Amino acid sequence: MINGLLKLLKQNRSFLLFVALMLVFRSAVADWNSVPTGSMKPTILEGDRLLVNKMAYDIRLPFTHISLVKMADPARGEIIIFDSVKADKKLVKRVIGIPGDIVEMRQNTLYINGKALSYERQDKLASKTDSIERLLGVDHMVRTHDTPSRLASFGPVRVPDNAYLALGDNRDASADSRVIGFVPRTEITGRAKTVAFSNDVDNYYLFRPERFMHTL
Repeated sequence: MINGLLKLLKQNRSFLLFVALMLVFRSAVADWNSVPTGSMKPTILEGDRLLVNKMAYDIRLPFTHISLVKMADPARGEIIIFDSVKADKKLVKRVIGIPGDIVEMRQNTLYINGKALSYERQDKLASKTDSIERLLGVDHMVRTHDTPSRLASFGPVRVPDNAYLALGDNRDASADSRVIGFVPRTEITGRAKTVAFSNDVDNYYLFRPERFMHTL
């Protein structure tokens, strides 16, 4: 039996090596991440598959969170992927506060270091509004409900060292730092800037051609 197993491994060693290298690549270099919820609407839709740069912030030991080389720190406005211990799952959110920032929210208006961000209304939906949020040089879309949720106001809070405050763009429908607390630097595994492809979960999972290689 052992001889048969060894023979099988030898016959398929090229394929097994390819699989091993692919797993290492996806663990430490780049991967894609599916988005099952609408917490990042309107920027990211349910069914989007995000390209994740796993070397954006660290070169890590494959299959671990151990950083071998630090490449950079997350910046305000970047979309990060992190393995949340408190949520017990992988999450996709936007960095709002970096270490040392004082962050506050009043009825869905953000204040960073005492200054209110500006908002430019874009679209009015049934009971929601999409606006451009000007995040200190990074403009991006956010969605708010006409009736704000209990998460629409918080703080002020200071972002501690080696941690980040991250929010979903769908502000009244996102379990983010307002629920799970600050995101430890060690939990952040990558950065997303592009949608690889997307399936419409409300239409038989058909491909959305307009989302192919869509820039976030």
